[in-house]
Amino acid sequence: MPQPFHLAIPVDDLDKARQFYGTLLGCRQGRSDSHWIDWDFFGHQLVTHLVKAMPSKPEYNAVDGHAVPVPHFGVVMTMDDWQALAETLESAGMEFVIKPYVRFKGEPGEQATMFFMDPAGNALEFKAFADINQLFAVD
Repeated sequence: MPQPFHLAIPVDDLDKARQFYGTLLGCRQGRSDSHWIDWDFFGHQLVTHLVKAMPSKPEYNAVDGHAVPVPHFGVVMTMDDWQALAETLESAGMEFVIKPYVRFKGEPGEQATMFFMDPAGNALEFKAFADINQLFAVD
């Protein structure tokens, strides 16, 4: 099992971050202070740090005919967990950057993916593979 990563991201409202990461995504809240919150982000440590102003908005690169926001981060999930999250987000009225779909269908690296923004404008991608051995496939 890989070691958990640590990622610290800016947010401009900790209450909105708490609602998004804690309530909507179901991440367990860890330690916190008046300017930051630790999250168990699917087994990884994510820290939302309060900033006065968010950095510039993401740029976009073309991938499989879609405009993918850069930078972005997220998690590779099981297909069942990915589908359940997609349904939760759709039911909650999430405005997707890229709606849930299967990318590279029938090709190496075929994957289910979806992109959306947190309330502060950080881009997230959640993906899943029917065959996890395709995670780093090149051909």
